[in-house]
Amino acid sequence: MDILQAYGLILILLAAFVGFVMAWGIGANDVANAMGTSVGAKALTIKQAILVAMIFEFAGAWLAGGEVTATIRKGIIDAGYFVDIPEQLVFGMIAALSGAGVWLIIASYFGWPVSTTHSIVGGIIGFAVFGVGTEVVHWGKVGGIVGSWVVTPLLAGILSWLTYKSAEKLILKSDEPLKNAKRYVPFYMALAGFVLSLVTIKKGLKHVGLGLPEATGYVLAIAIAIAVALVGRWMINRVLREDTHTGIDAYSSIEKVFAVLMVITACCMAFAHGSNDVANAIGPLAAVVSVVSNDGQIGAKAALDWWILPLGAVGIVAGLALFGKRVMQTIGHGLTKLTPSKGFAAELAAASTVVIASGTGLPISTTQTLVGAVIGVGIANGVGNLNLGTTRNIVVSWVVTLPAGAAMAIVFYMLLNAIFVG
Repeated sequence: MDILQAYGLILILLAAFVGFVMAWGIGANDVANAMGTSVGAKALTIKQAILVAMIFEFAGAWLAGGEVTATIRKGIIDAGYFVDIPEQLVFGMIAALSGAGVWLIIASYFGWPVSTTHSIVGGIIGFAVFGVGTEVVHWGKVGGIVGSWVVTPLLAGILSWLTYKSAEKLILKSDEPLKNAKRYVPFYMALAGFVLSLVTIKKGLKHVGLGLPEATGYVLAIAIAIAVALVGRWMINRVLREDTHTGIDAYSSIEKVFAVLMVITACCMAFAHGSNDVANAIGPLAAVVSVVSNDGQIGAKAALDWWILPLGAVGIVAGLALFGKRVMQTIGHGLTKLTPSKGFAAELAAASTVVIASGTGLPISTTQTLVGAVIGVGIANGVGNLNLGTTRNIVVSWVVTLPAGAAMAIVFYMLLNAIFVG
């Protein structure tokens, strides 16, 4: 307790710094791969993707990032073990943020899209096991995370394969692609509107006190879907009519429509991602501030101080703008050749997987979801269209992430104890 009283301000400033580093890593890695499909399909340039993501990620993180956040991310450890040694929980959370942040920077440098959630969870497990023992960890939840390494990308891959194959059969390779585009694309737009509305309602609005009852949320999502379909039908007719006059071929016209859809899905996913994954950076930071401010008392929830959410939002945007290009190129070009229709199928499948996961409580990584979806559309045109070397490197980086975060957190945890305890 004396340590918290003597060094409280220093510990909060240190936690704020490493929390910013963690948010920077989230921006460089997670946000970059969320926009990578749009860049790879040439729906957006890298500069445009960075601008779009900066706006919508910042809005999602700041406006819908949460008034209250759990002190222990994902409930992965039992905080009761730290009641008599609260300073060790503070050291551990700072160490977890440090370890996860450093790993994300390393992964981003090499262009590996890894899971920010798994990075911070690995860090928390590492310091907890090293500092207290294996009994402090809820291993059942860890098993669920490990299981998600397979379930999440597989589900997203299957959904993206089905989405692209249906578009190929109904529109792209049909006898009358223009006529069928007018008929069927509004349904894809309605589905996108429905899924992305649900993502925003489930993962965004609830954080700002606008959480809607389950039934109301679905009704609102259906209404938005119908509106999107009607607007989409008008837009498609206009685009295709203009292209017919200028002599642009049917395939290019249809891909142009899917490119517009990709931009819309990218904006919505960026908002939902910002609202959800900023917690990976600010959750442990909020825990440190709460424990220090309450003289060592450990609560189940930690109210966010006014400066924490903007800090996370600015960190995410800075990481994307300054260091996001490498991961964006891996997703956009490294896995498979993307077209707007393939990119749309991947983004829609990723969003659908997020909705399914949030409804069932399945532990999820947005990174692995999107990578699985991109692989799915790559396989739709034959396994030969996949870059197996890049795919292998990504899978290895996923497996390494949790133990890497744990190992680095242990090093920082030992360092903090050496500095403040002696």
